[in-house]
Amino acid sequence: MVAVTATEFAKNFGRYREEAQREPVAITTHGRTSGYFLSSHEYEEYKRLKAYSRRAYHVSELPDDIVEAMKTATMDPVHDHLNTLLDD
Repeated sequence: MVAVTATEFAKNFGRYREEAQREPVAITTHGRTSGYFLSSHEYEEYKRLKAYSRRAYHVSELPDDIVEAMKTATMDPVHDHLNTLLDD
């Protein structure tokens, strides 16, 4: 991956726009990466993968549809013996 300073990136935007078609370009400021410039194809792939990522909720933040799904969920009958453990 190519890494360039923000100043260099601004001065030579066209060059790095073309470079981003091949690989992401890391933009640095004061020696630290402050962002990345990437192709639209790479960005679309990022958004697609992000949509598949798991979402964790605090109990107080659970959406109503998830709460309802949990309330109505049932176990497979092969696990009925576990329900008897809860009855005691």
